[in-house]
Amino acid sequence: MIKLEISTYNIEGVKEAVMLDVDRLELCDNIKEGGTTPSFGLMEAAMLCGHKNVYAIIRPRGGDFLYSDDEFDIIKRDIINAKKAGLSGVVCGCLCPDGSVDTKRTKQLVELAKPLKFTFHRAFDMSKNHKESLKDLISIGVDTVLTSGLENEAVEGQSVIKELVDLSRGKIEILVGGGVNASNIQELHDSTKAQYYHMSATKLVKSGMTFYNPRLSMGNIEAEEYKKVTVDCKKISKAMKLVKKLNNST
Repeated sequence: MIKLEISTYNIEGVKEAVMLDVDRLELCDNIKEGGTTPSFGLMEAAMLCGHKNVYAIIRPRGGDFLYSDDEFDIIKRDIINAKKAGLSGVVCGCLCPDGSVDTKRTKQLVELAKPLKFTFHRAFDMSKNHKESLKDLISIGVDTVLTSGLENEAVEGQSVIKELVDLSRGKIEILVGGGVNASNIQELHDSTKAQYYHMSATKLVKSGMTFYNPRLSMGNIEAEEYKKVTVDCKKISKAMKLVKKLNNST
């Protein structure tokens, strides 16, 4: 059974994704930095929308996945908040300086998150040895690994994804992400036999502001100060129709 996870960036996007009956939601902030931890308020608000399978990315900043002691403490606090909010899972993980999975720290996070499910995010694609990394994640009880097959987009990493699916042997979910959309899910499924797909269906929505100060920037380029990122319902709907078609054909 093929399942689809959708990234959501605000409460409007959560509500739209819920209406489209996606299998799983991922709450995410700062998409341009690869995703950081959403607010506790958004976690709680998302749960009020009634979806039973909501995850949150737990990442204190953009950049690499080598964290200081202070950052690691923040990660733990955010996981506790995800549990308080009633989420189903978290998306997290740490690497060592040499590019290996930081099994000691990640195992602590897996244990702390229980009974929530634990997805190891695309830090996996930045690790130095995907076979060893997969073994490490299985050994410490990670439920899912999100991967593009070590490439920018999953269609470029199909051979590695297929290898990971074969190596996983049902011990861990391989969640395919990175440029996944309705136009390539079937190709990815045919070539890798993966059952789980992650989609970042984004669009920019124009602000309702009729006035803005052209002399001021809040750390972004002016043109985007008055736009916000949300989910693209048309893209999600198209992908969901394809997923249902593929599931009905098997």
